[in-house]
Amino acid sequence: MRILAWPNDSSNPYTPLLYSEMGPNVLVDEFSASKLLRSYAVWHIHWPESLLNIRNPSRAKLKLGAFFAAVDYLRWRGVKIVWTMHNFKSHEALYPHLEARFWRRFIPRVDGAISLSETGLSIAKAKFPGLQRVPTVVIPHGHYRGQYPMSAVQGRESLGIPANARVVLFFGAVRAYKNIVALVHAFREVATPDALLYIVGQPNTAALTEEIRKAASTDNRVRVVFEFVKNEDVSKFMQAADLVVLPYRTILNSGSALLALSFNRPILVPDLGSMGDLKNDFGSAWVQTFSGNLDAPTLERSLDWSAQPRPSICPMPEKYNWQSIRSETIRFYERIVSG
Repeated sequence: MRILAWPNDSSNPYTPLLYSEMGPNVLVDEFSASKLLRSYAVWHIHWPESLLNIRNPSRAKLKLGAFFAAVDYLRWRGVKIVWTMHNFKSHEALYPHLEARFWRRFIPRVDGAISLSETGLSIAKAKFPGLQRVPTVVIPHGHYRGQYPMSAVQGRESLGIPANARVVLFFGAVRAYKNIVALVHAFREVATPDALLYIVGQPNTAALTEEIRKAASTDNRVRVVFEFVKNEDVSKFMQAADLVVLPYRTILNSGSALLALSFNRPILVPDLGSMGDLKNDFGSAWVQTFSGNLDAPTLERSLDWSAQPRPSICPMPEKYNWQSIRSETIRFYERIVSG
C-alpha cells in the first residue's frame, strides 16, 4: 500500500514517529507536486488549516488554491483522502471568511478521518456534520519517551537553578493562543516560597515577544528563554521542572502535554478539548485541569499538588505506544481503501 503523507518531516516529530517502521507492506512518501503522477492508495493529510496561518493573504489564497487542485486531482484518480484532526481551526485566525470557506470545501472531500481522542471526535461531528457520512476512528497521539537524548548534566545544575526551587515550566512554540501572558500575570501573584517560572520556546511574532518580556520584566522569578530548543537540550528543561503548565485559551490536542508526561512531569492544563481524556487515561496524579482564567491560587494549589508523592515513572497506556498507533492507522487505511 502506497501512502502520500503531508507533511512528513522533522518540523514536528509526530509524523516521523507515525510513519517510521510501518511494515514492509506500507510505503510512505512525503508529499510534493512531483509525486502527483505516481500511484497512491491514500493521501494522509495533517494540519491543512496551517495554510491559513500564512500572513500574506495573496500567498495564502494561492496555496489554498493549489491544495484543493491537488486534492481534486488525486480524488479523480481514485486516491482516498484521510485527515487526522489535530485542530478544527487555524491558530492565528487571520482570515475568518476565507477559513469558513476552506472548511466548507475541505470536509466534503474527506474519505476518512482520524481523531486523537473520543472528545475530539464528538466535537468534530458536531462542528462538521458532513463527517457523519464518512468512516472515523480514534487513534491517540503517541508518547515521546526515548525520542530525546538525556542530558549528561542534570537540568537544574546546567540551568543554575537552586535545588530547593519550585519550578513551573511552559515549554513549546510560543503563540498568542497559548495565553502565556496570562500565565506570567498569574505567576507574579504566586506566594509559594522559592517559586520560579520558565517560559521556553520560540515566539512567532515580535509583538508577542515584546508583550511577554514586558509582563515578565517586573518579576525576577520569571525566566524567559526565547529560542528554538535543540533536541539534545529538551531533557534539561524537563528535568528541571516540578510542574509543566499549558495555559492555552483554546486547545484540542497537545503534543506538549504528551512530551511532559513522557518525561514523567505532572501537568496543569485547561479543561478544554481532549485534556479531560488525558486526565482519564493518565490519572489525577499526573494531570490536573482548571476552568476559566488561570490565577495565582490555582498555580499555588497545583505546585502543592505536584509535590505530592507519586511513582517516579508515569505509567504509559498501551494505546499511546507508537507501534499500536501504526497498526491501528494501517487498519484504518485498509478500511477506507476497501470501501
